[in-house]
Amino acid sequence: MSDQELNEIIESLCLSKVEEFILLGYEHVTGKDIWDCVSDKYRKTGLPSLHQIVNDILSLKSTAFMNWMTISMYRGAQF
Repeated sequence: MSDQELNEIIESLCLSKVEEFILLGYEHVTGKDIWDCVSDKYRKTGLPSLHQIVNDILSLKSTAFMNWMTISMYRGAQF
């Protein structure tokens, strides 16, 4: 699988999760926000296998996402 194909799959999954969060009332979430949250735990170990990435994106809970956003804001990330 090429990097471009992997990126397209990840982008599609993140946009699907954005749609779910919008239905839950989180209107300003972007696909990039979702990916930044999920990929944050890959910094030290690198990208895992595709099935793990898919699972991490699709199983992301809104509370875990909001906790990550709050911590990121305290660390000085730009939102």
